[in-house]
Amino acid sequence: MIAPILRAIACAGAGLWLTLASALAGDAPQQSTRSAAEIMDILMWNREPVGGPFALTDQAGHARTDADFRGKLMLVYFGFTYCPDVCPTDLQAIALALDKLGPDGDQVQPIFITVDPERDSAAHLAEYVPLFHPRLIGLTGSFDAIRKVADAYKVYYARVPLKDAGDYTVDHTAYIYLMDRDGNYLGFFPPGTSADRMVEIIRPRLAAPAR
Repeated sequence: MIAPILRAIACAGAGLWLTLASALAGDAPQQSTRSAAEIMDILMWNREPVGGPFALTDQAGHARTDADFRGKLMLVYFGFTYCPDVCPTDLQAIALALDKLGPDGDQVQPIFITVDPERDSAAHLAEYVPLFHPRLIGLTGSFDAIRKVADAYKVYYARVPLKDAGDYTVDHTAYIYLMDRDGNYLGFFPPGTSADRMVEIIRPRLAAPAR
């Protein structure tokens, strides 16, 4: 979860979500290569492109790449299944937005990418993602693969040890990224965005012809 001050800044930037426009390098396998503050600066001021190709594994154990979703808008969300509050709330909002779109929702592919691949195996995701929506796809992969896609999407995450020996949580930013039918970045929804607001922004995009 992002710290309260960063959450406030993110929500304050809701009106800027379409002003944004991939790749970072690093070796730390269990965290992003930039701080949450650096990533916030990039997103708020459109300093770098966002998004890019990925090769991960879905909840059925199948290899999936970004190219699999061409022709549909994508709602891409990064989180982890042991997240106690922010992730479930945002995933529920995504699911509700898809339902509110009705048949048009079939043109939007929701994607959940874990930032905790150590615990979020394909089998675990197979139990988790159907709790939110039958069309939600969960993706996992190696530490390196997750770090690369998180860096491309400008996602901050870091493993945080807990008092219980060996246990941990994952601190992370919680934006919902909207990508066009060709996988290009359109903008982000801040954490806590309502389903109605998502529908308001997404519906006009559905008028664009599918490829």
